[in-house]
Amino acid sequence: MAYIEPAPIKDKENPLESMMERFNIAAEKLGLSDEVYNVLKNPAKQVIVSLPITMDNGKIQVFEGIRVIHSNILGPAKGGIRFAPDVHIDEVRALAAWMTWKCAVVDIPYGGGKGGVRCNPREMSKGEIERLVRAYTLSMLDVFGPDKDIPAPDMGTGPREMAWLMDEYSKAKGMTVSSVVTGKPLVLGGSLGRTEATGRGVMVSALAAMQKLKINPFQATCAVQGFGNVGSWAARLLEERGLKIVAISDHTGAFYNEKGINIVEAIEYRDANGGNLEGFTGGEKMLDAGDLLILEIDVLVPAAVEDVITIHNVNDIKAKLIVEGANGPTSAKADAIINEKGIMAVPDILANAGGVTVSYFEWVQNRLGYKWTADRVNRRSDRIMKDAFDTVYQTSLKYEVPMRIAAYIVAIDKVAKTYTFRGGF
Repeated sequence: MAYIEPAPIKDKENPLESMMERFNIAAEKLGLSDEVYNVLKNPAKQVIVSLPITMDNGKIQVFEGIRVIHSNILGPAKGGIRFAPDVHIDEVRALAAWMTWKCAVVDIPYGGGKGGVRCNPREMSKGEIERLVRAYTLSMLDVFGPDKDIPAPDMGTGPREMAWLMDEYSKAKGMTVSSVVTGKPLVLGGSLGRTEATGRGVMVSALAAMQKLKINPFQATCAVQGFGNVGSWAARLLEERGLKIVAISDHTGAFYNEKGINIVEAIEYRDANGGNLEGFTGGEKMLDAGDLLILEIDVLVPAAVEDVITIHNVNDIKAKLIVEGANGPTSAKADAIINEKGIMAVPDILANAGGVTVSYFEWVQNRLGYKWTADRVNRRSDRIMKDAFDTVYQTSLKYEVPMRIAAYIVAIDKVAKTYTFRGGF
């Protein structure tokens, strides 16, 4: 299923400001020099292009395309391409920076990048989307490259769009270049395990955190906001490991069942119902979808979009553990209240890093010209995620900071040291 996970947003805050607030706290804890601070807080490259596309009705519509490379100090930039109506430069800059920290947290040799096109793919035909992807690719020929910047799917895009991107880039280069993009269909060099990778990383992070909090998975309840690729896989894998998933939601609403929702049935219903949960009978539809976030549960997995946990609802959150499947679901202003309430929050740059980890495996396999088994992919991904969690947890104890700031400290320290060893620019 393509990764399209819209959800209601209340009082949306600037994601770039939220990222910078956390960055500043971690930088202060590390005693970062002014030189390195100024390098890391600014993106290395920002590209904005106009994309004239002939629509099915014969009219030409111009779309805005964005690509931001935050850092390439650790290696080529890595990050998804988002097709959504509300794409804007601050959001893309924040997501690019998050990718830098995410790659550093799980210790893979990538910098951070992100792309976006302001459009509504739900209102576009397959042909219109294909023409838009190919135009965007051509406009970024000097930006993309296996050793420069490697895109991937994000909200509103999926394997189909990555196949078009690879094809257009390959035609321009006169040869097949599989490693220019990840998240491709298996037959084009995609990796086994990639579809469920992000949700699997959320599961590994949740279980590691539950162990620290002494929460028994077989007695725990969980709610998952967002039932696209990440949320549905996280819910399914957590359910397989004993958790009772009492609530799920997507852009059509939230569904609650105190006895537990059968996640496999929910996924089958969604896939047979145009990709949404509207009309699902495995749970009672909640009057306000936002109430899912404030249920009396053990584990909350926000896996939809940014800024769904804000100062306006954070006081009502009752979960003992928050595991962030989405990028930036918690606003910076809500952090302090989460910490005061004693809730452990496994941050996005750690919890959802399973996706970029397996994207890295896909890139490695493409470069080697060799495929790994699903078991090998999952085993290596799980180990990386568990090791990253342990590193962040120990850092949180060392600096006496929440997990979120600890993750930023781990990431910024790695990037800063690499910059210093490289001797600056």
